[in-house]
Parts: sequence; structure tokens; C-alpha cells
Amino acid sequence: MSKPTALSIGIQRGGLEIKQFMRQRESVVFTMLFPLILLAIFGSVFSNSIAEGVTFSQYFVAGMIASGLVNTGFQQLAIMIPMEREFGTLKRLRGTPMPASSYFIGKAILVTLSMLIQVFLLLAAGVAFFGVNLPTGADKWLLLVVLLVLGSACSTVLGIAFSNVPKSGRGASAVVSPVVIVLQFFSGVFFIFTDLPQWMQQVAAIFPLKWMTQGARSIFLPDSFATREVAGNWETGRTFAIITAWLVVGIIWAVRSFKWERD
Repeated sequence: MSKPTALSIGIQRGGLEIKQFMRQRESVVFTMLFPLILLAIFGSVFSNSIAEGVTFSQYFVAGMIASGLVNTGFQQLAIMIPMEREFGTLKRLRGTPMPASSYFIGKAILVTLSMLIQVFLLLAAGVAFFGVNLPTGADKWLLLVVLLVLGSACSTVLGIAFSNVPKSGRGASAVVSPVVIVLQFFSGVFFIFTDLPQWMQQVAAIFPLKWMTQGARSIFLPDSFATREVAGNWETGRTFAIITAWLVVGIIWAVRSFKWERD
């Protein structure tokens, strides 16, 4: 019998992560329905068109998909892991043969599955109730798959890395949530990005959420809307290059700083 690899252990860990998550009914309902609630609120309040053939709901769906990557990956893990560390869950896992990389893979599987379900529900509700138009070309759908996979991986490793910042599990939410909320406002999730002050745009351009949001807009908005972007085009290559760069930074940061136990 061959020795289990880090990948195979990680896949098994991912299955366990999913089972544990599904048992937390309140968390499941909130995670899956929160984007729909925001779409219902903003889609009802801002029902006007922001450009020819582009409603605010269409724009907002793109932003919520990108925001969901950060909420499900970065925010959830940066809060959950300190709690697992404080409750001794990680200390017990350290006593098993499972390497840290397998633990990371398990979290990534959970984040990716959760994100796929969120996107499906968000698009279904958007089409059914708010007149959201889905991409028509195969190239757009391929870009969406790449964005979801790459964005989920990036958000996952950054969430794991940032989980070392909160000093305790109880205070993790107070540290992480404001960071996510500020980035959402700065990155054009709730407002048209080019309508924001220039200094906000410059700050947002440092972080991956701005590029995830722009990438989602390039998929769900017509190409004519690209002229309203800062560069006058979608910058697709630059978008994925920056997200990939943050993925690499997140992996290095997570591997070097991850702690099984509290200091």
C-alpha cells in the first residue's frame, strides 16, 4: 500500500471540512443567503441604469461575486482558524501525521465549494428577479471559472496567513471584518469604481479584491463598459497577474507564519 500524499490527505480533510461546515446550520444559511439579501436590497433601491444596457443590478452582481470570494475565503478563514486555534482543535491536528499543506488544501476545498454554491444562487436570483443577463460566450464562462478558482485559492491562503494577526479567537471578527468592509467600499463592490475618489482607487489597486471585482465586471458587463474603467479597458492580463502574485505572496506568508498553537 502506497503512503498517503499531502494531496490525498488534503482531499480527505476537505470532505471533513465540508461535513463540519454543513452541521453549522446558522453559518450555512448566513453564508449562502447573505449575498442574496444584499442583492435584494441594492437591486430594489437602485433599479436605474448606470450605462446603456447596464443596470445597477448587473453591476452589483459582478461586485458581489468578487466580494463573495473574499467573504468566503479570507474573512471566514481569518476568523475561523483563530477560533480553532483557541479551542485546541489545531493543537490536536498537529498530533496527527497530517502536514500543514493538507490542512490548507482542505480549507481551499471548503471555500471553493461554498463559493460555487453562492455564485449559482446569486446568478439564479439575479436572472429570476432582477433582470441580470448571463454571459453568452464560452470565453466569458471560461474566464469566470478561472476567476473563481484563482480567486478562491488567493483568498484562502491570505485568510490562513492573516489568521495569525488576531490575538484570540473571540477578537478575530473585530479585527478582520472592518478590513473586509473597507476594502469592499474601496474596490467598487457597492459603488461604481471610477466614481470613487482617486486616492481610494489607488489604495484599492494594491489589494486583490479590486482586481477580482474588475475581472468579474469584464465577464458580466458588456465590452462597451470597459471605457469607464480607469485604464479604459478591462486589463484582463494584468488582473490575473496581480491575483496570481497575491496568491504566491499568500502561500509564502501562510507557510512561514502559520501556527498550530497560540503563542
